[in-house]
Amino acid sequence: MKIDETLRQALLAGVVDAGERVLEIYAQDFSVETKADDSPLTQADLAAHRSLSDLLERLTPEIPMLSEESEEIAFETRRQWSRYWLVDPLDGTKEFIRKSGEFTVNVALVEDGVPVFGIVHAPVLGATWWGDVERGAFKITAEGERAIHVRELPAAGERPWLIVASRAHGAEPVDVFCTQLPAHERVSMGSSLKLCLVAEGAADLYPRLAPTCEWDTAAAQAVVTAAGGEVLDADTLEPLRCNQQPSTLNPSFIVCGRRSVKWEKALRHSLARRT
Repeated sequence: MKIDETLRQALLAGVVDAGERVLEIYAQDFSVETKADDSPLTQADLAAHRSLSDLLERLTPEIPMLSEESEEIAFETRRQWSRYWLVDPLDGTKEFIRKSGEFTVNVALVEDGVPVFGIVHAPVLGATWWGDVERGAFKITAEGERAIHVRELPAAGERPWLIVASRAHGAEPVDVFCTQLPAHERVSMGSSLKLCLVAEGAADLYPRLAPTCEWDTAAAQAVVTAAGGEVLDADTLEPLRCNQQPSTLNPSFIVCGRRSVKWEKALRHSLARRT
């Protein structure tokens, strides 16, 4: 499916509108519930879910949607989908609750298990990343829209590698991974912003060696891929795919602008220590 200019602009406007609804709740006192998997749920998650559900139903009624806040959809049904929208209405709910600003609204189009188009919007930052694997990747801010690309890894002695990592999950295996790398700096943050930093050439690697779900990563994976990078299963170094099994959990993965035997060796060392 081609995302033409009219549809793309409508999707971008709708995702930003969902972000505005999130910001309205962010500025208030809000309640926090706990879901069955012990993850937090706020009014903002639900408001963004309703906004995006209405948007996608209006723009593409023929394409099914799976959202983190949807009712469970059986794999026997999902496996028949050749194309669907995969949505995380509020990625980084814990950061939303902490009021760190590091949360995003994520919408991805998945075709045959591959995220081919994605929008990641950071309401507090006023930034939106979007990527189409056929057209490239872009970042939109108040200054306008610009094309983005992953960057080359630094030559020896040129500069430290910049590693982005989760603030809340999987610190110990990432520690082990980083001990095997060349000189580097490490920055921790929440949500899919980490993938977007690799996509725009502001970071080199994002190792994720703790659980995530497909809706956490699909939109940003499309952006990374469109920017020339990869989101790879940590064990196989094959690109992540969606909707291949009943569970929506991702394997451990790494996001890179460029492959390197140095980080691949570090990754194998970390995975061996973990198991």
